[in-house]
Amino acid sequence: MLLTSEDIASLSVATRNLSKGYDKGPLAVDSLDLSIRPGEVFGLLGPNGAGKTTTIRMLLGLLRPTCGQVFVHGEEITTGRQRVKSRLGVCPQETVLWPELTVSEHLYLIGRMYDVPGKTLRAETERLIGEFSLGEKRNQPTKRLSGGLRRRLNLAMALVHGPDVIMLDEPSAGLDPQSRALLWERVKQLTKDGRRTVVLTTHSMEEADRLSDRVGILDHGKMLVLDTPDVLKRSIGEGDVLEMELDRAPSSEAMEALRRHGRVEQQAATATTVSVRGLDIMQRFPGIVVALTSSGVVIRGTRLRPNTLEDVFLKMTGRSLRD
Repeated sequence: MLLTSEDIASLSVATRNLSKGYDKGPLAVDSLDLSIRPGEVFGLLGPNGAGKTTTIRMLLGLLRPTCGQVFVHGEEITTGRQRVKSRLGVCPQETVLWPELTVSEHLYLIGRMYDVPGKTLRAETERLIGEFSLGEKRNQPTKRLSGGLRRRLNLAMALVHGPDVIMLDEPSAGLDPQSRALLWERVKQLTKDGRRTVVLTTHSMEEADRLSDRVGILDHGKMLVLDTPDVLKRSIGEGDVLEMELDRAPSSEAMEALRRHGRVEQQAATATTVSVRGLDIMQRFPGIVVALTSSGVVIRGTRLRPNTLEDVFLKMTGRSLRD
């Protein structure tokens, strides 16, 4: 559905027929229409080469589209370049810090780059240092910070000028579980006021599921599906998934026997991990065991789980998100 001017004005980020092509090969981004609302975390997923980075660079005004338009709060990014860019904050995948500068100096430097007035900048620096639990490290050079603290500082730097739209690229990559949980909590807090919007790119299905209000799956430059995580997970079928690690690939006869108990998924003929999906799957477990063991297959391990966004991606593309 084509967005009207009124629609675009009400959205944080919107694109119309956004495309990017290069001299050779297919389009990196192909006719992408996005409608990202104020106050939401929007997850953009896809394997390497899907077009995510190209899309984000066009949303930021760093790359000119072959055709189509990008709007930030109703204003086209190519016509209001500096004004629009001041409404955007970016936390890139690679942590970008100057090792000799302190935590406070980083925030002050970025704020001055965006012409934040001195009094406002001092207050915002203090607020962010407190919000991201950086107070004890405020006067330390960043070369002495742990990976989790460096990542927190990078996110604070993306916020110091008060942007309305924050782009997060793999925000928790390489973090330990405690630092990742803290960062996720901070990200969720960003949109609590209903004003700020977060656009998140990640390879972590758990991260996308936990943080995103809506998820779009991109592949070969096209949007395959876009909805809430719960709707997407329900769309691939009801029931839980029983995953089994086997000592060998089951025979065709064993696979046929398994199909009597639910929907069977096996990525390749040589795969030793087989999944069976269905309602009341644990009640069917004895029959599943018989179907495998009677053909000489040994079950080395089992795991019962609900549908995941990874399942959605496998169904849509036939491959894993990281492939």
